[in-house]
Amino acid sequence: MSGAPFAQVLPRFGARAYTAGRGIFSPHLRCTSSKHFFNRNPAVLPAQRPRHFHASTATASQLNRMTASKQYRLLCLENPLLDIQAYGNDELLAKYGLKANDAILAEDKHKAIYEDLLNNFEAKLIAGGAAQNTARGAQYILPDNSVVYLGGVGDDKYAAILKDAVKQAGLRVEYRVEPTQPTGRCGVVITGHNRSLCTDLGAANHYDLDHLKKPEIWSLVEGAEVYYVGGYHFTVSPPAIMELAKEAAAKNKIFIVSLSAPFIPQFFKDPVDASAPYWDYVIGNETEAATWAEVHGHDTKDLKEIAKLMANLPKENSKRKRVAIITHGTEPTVVATQGEDSVKEYPVHPISKEQIVDTNGAGDAFAGGLTAGIVEGKSLEESIQLGQWLAKLSIQELGPSYPFPKQTYSA
Repeated sequence: MSGAPFAQVLPRFGARAYTAGRGIFSPHLRCTSSKHFFNRNPAVLPAQRPRHFHASTATASQLNRMTASKQYRLLCLENPLLDIQAYGNDELLAKYGLKANDAILAEDKHKAIYEDLLNNFEAKLIAGGAAQNTARGAQYILPDNSVVYLGGVGDDKYAAILKDAVKQAGLRVEYRVEPTQPTGRCGVVITGHNRSLCTDLGAANHYDLDHLKKPEIWSLVEGAEVYYVGGYHFTVSPPAIMELAKEAAAKNKIFIVSLSAPFIPQFFKDPVDASAPYWDYVIGNETEAATWAEVHGHDTKDLKEIAKLMANLPKENSKRKRVAIITHGTEPTVVATQGEDSVKEYPVHPISKEQIVDTNGAGDAFAGGLTAGIVEGKSLEESIQLGQWLAKLSIQELGPSYPFPKQTYSA
């Protein structure tokens, strides 16, 4: 992983600038030009790790082994991205053939959008990737050193931005570094309360099973109690997903999957279906759930019916009942449990339009709160309430973010 150690870089700007969320390492970095941003101070984010990185008399390798031995209760896997987020308009969406509320993988015709956003709009750079947002959300609620996140990045300044932003959130990351590829980017075009996501995975697309099986990484897998996999990773390394799924079933650990976007069940049906018997929890929104039902030949858009269909799929680990959770914006969250006839609905706590700043990442925040509740052994109802609470906090912030100083949940 590239970038100078946090302790070496911070004094150049001052702790106050960093903790206030306005310094160069803030998760929210305003940028009107990519050239302007990266030429501010080329020494701030060097591409190479310093030759000596140690604490006391320990070597870097010794520190890595000691840190890896810590047990993090929640392990998350997906695709770390740098979100390039800006308020756009219908003309911008039309220029790149994007829909107002959608998520796609970038094709060649989309690649220019990132520089377009940086140079022609008031873009902000935010540490993103759906499951990384969820991991940050869970760590926001859980005690320190509870969450570790895995994924792939490049050896570049974008990776350094990601690394330092997640440090501020208290999140442990173990990135696989692919020096031949840039760190993944996601163009986020906000129009009203809608957001259109256009993702170029870059180095995130090169995560592999070999990284997961490294002894220092696998020890984190063995120490975790809950695994959370973001659906976008089905486009990258299904073998890594299946390794976690099988480990969860064998050790009676909890395996959670988010569908993440409609194109995941639509175009990656086979790897999604291969993982389905291992789902202890599956999370999706109304569009993702409807797409899943359609590709499986179910002629229904009734969310309660779809939730029951998901919940009652064949299951590998019979010691745990599967729970299917479908969010629906401001409509009640639909929840079905394997083997139960009744489907429950949990109303979403209302919030005025004036309080809403940005809905991008609301689903990730919900998953973060829900997963934190599961890790802490809370009831299903309490976990869903935690998810809704965190989502409510997130949409009052810019980007997939959470307020600081930290707020504490109260029923």
